[in-house]
Amino acid sequence: MTTTPQAARRASPRKRRPATPAAPDPAAGLLPQTEPVRLLNPDGTLLPARADYPEPPVEALREMYRRMVVGRRFDAQATALTKQGRLAVYPSSRGQEACQVGGVLALRDDDWVFPTYRESMALTARGIDPVEVLTLLRGDWHCGYDPAQRRTAPQCTPLATQCVHAAGLAYGESYQGRDTVALVYIGDGATSEGDFHEGVNFAAVFKAPVVYFVQNNRYAISVPLSRQTAAPTLAHKGVGYGVPSEQVDGNDPVAVLAVLTRAVAHARAGKGPFLVEAHTYRMEPHTNADDASRYRDADEVEAWRDRDPLVRLETYLRGRDVLDDAAVAEIAEQAERYAADLRERMNTQPTVDPLSLFDHVYAEPTAQLVEQREQVRAELAAAAEEDA
Repeated sequence: MTTTPQAARRASPRKRRPATPAAPDPAAGLLPQTEPVRLLNPDGTLLPARADYPEPPVEALREMYRRMVVGRRFDAQATALTKQGRLAVYPSSRGQEACQVGGVLALRDDDWVFPTYRESMALTARGIDPVEVLTLLRGDWHCGYDPAQRRTAPQCTPLATQCVHAAGLAYGESYQGRDTVALVYIGDGATSEGDFHEGVNFAAVFKAPVVYFVQNNRYAISVPLSRQTAAPTLAHKGVGYGVPSEQVDGNDPVAVLAVLTRAVAHARAGKGPFLVEAHTYRMEPHTNADDASRYRDADEVEAWRDRDPLVRLETYLRGRDVLDDAAVAEIAEQAERYAADLRERMNTQPTVDPLSLFDHVYAEPTAQLVEQREQVRAELAAAAEEDA
């Protein structure tokens, strides 16, 4: 009996096919570490060195300490000015000094910053005149400084809209062959907004050099984090867009600067955006108009007071013998002079033209706008005549 080739193949043992390679893990290299990166213990002692996040140069940390001290004094002075009626509102960033200053120090001068309304301290740390920083919060119609000159966008009040702006600017810079990085400050509440997701997604698709820096201070005004998201961490939100992410102890100044330095280097190298979540805490109310006792208790605030980033960094630098009593006193005196100068200049009532309210609303004023402007002009003239 003749065996056909087909029958022979059926009768012979089948060869085992090579195992199908496992599909690549889409989260490889994207997931944040399971615990926030920390390089300093809460008591200011150094933890074992890490290859992934080397300790920043001690000179940079000393400068970080100086700017944090000046920043905290500025924050206290701005809060006092609000109580005196010199500011319409002020959102304090006390307790978040490591994040405020660390973000600025991780950048070059020609990089861009996209701040929220809470980043006044970061802007002063960037070297912007504090009176110009507070101009917007004083009730003026513009931000007080030249965004293009300072490479700093106006402080953003609508949540997360600057996430899209930063993605567009960073992509434009990259498209023109420049290695500019944009760093976006956002709060935990902003990650619940559509603009955050649109901005991160655009940046990821077009590999825009953006660092999204989430300061998770536990509350979106009065809404706790547990009511905002079921994600393991806010850093995990980058994974869905193919964006590498990391979480860091936001009250550890050394770790904050180390993580942000790596994130900025990642973006500058053309690898696309990076998402960093800093675990920190807002010590003061959301603004001077907020009563924080309605949604958090004093014990919680006190527990975070023991994690003061400024005390932690000072203890560490003293242990390294690069900071002593004389240096601490000198920096404190710098901060006092800074606050005194701000106080003196803010006590001068600005000269404003009420009719400027109608400028720059439209390129060509509408008939209704012209009518409103004339009504205001008439009221001002009548008031001036009564005072004469």
